[in-house]
Amino acid sequence: MQPKPNQPERRRLYSPAERARRDATKWTLVQGILAPLQFLVFGLSLILVLRFLWTGDGYAAATLSILVKTALLFVIMVTGAIWEKVVFGQYLFAPAFFWEDVVSFGVIALHSFYLYGLGSGALSASAQMAVALAAYAAYVVNAAQFLWKLRMARRDAEAEQPDTSLKGVAA
Repeated sequence: MQPKPNQPERRRLYSPAERARRDATKWTLVQGILAPLQFLVFGLSLILVLRFLWTGDGYAAATLSILVKTALLFVIMVTGAIWEKVVFGQYLFAPAFFWEDVVSFGVIALHSFYLYGLGSGALSASAQMAVALAAYAAYVVNAAQFLWKLRMARRDAEAEQPDTSLKGVAA
């Protein structure tokens, strides 16, 4: 895929060396497993939180689901930082994933505020769930950022594939 005339070529997400490190590290697989697992837990937890807010029932189940989601978030953040170190040479805020990391810290802050409210009793059950929903909204934005980067990486890989079509070949 060639850029159109008078359009600058878009910067690749990974240099060839970074792509090789990304493909070689076990941390890519770890992220590939944890990310969809976290999303599944998020979906179930969202249902439980909304159920509690609508009916007043199921506080314990909603709370447990938020705690599991939060634990997965912390694990994926730590393993993601290790992945960034292996691929880009720094634990966080590598230029290719700077804004994703910034938003990730916002997501972590909101989940941590939920933990504070739960542990300290400073927030009512409804307020805890509202904080969880805010954390989940930020998480959705962050997940969309990472999905966009995955799409960009795939587009880069496709652009690097040799053209195997039969254009211009005489029969």
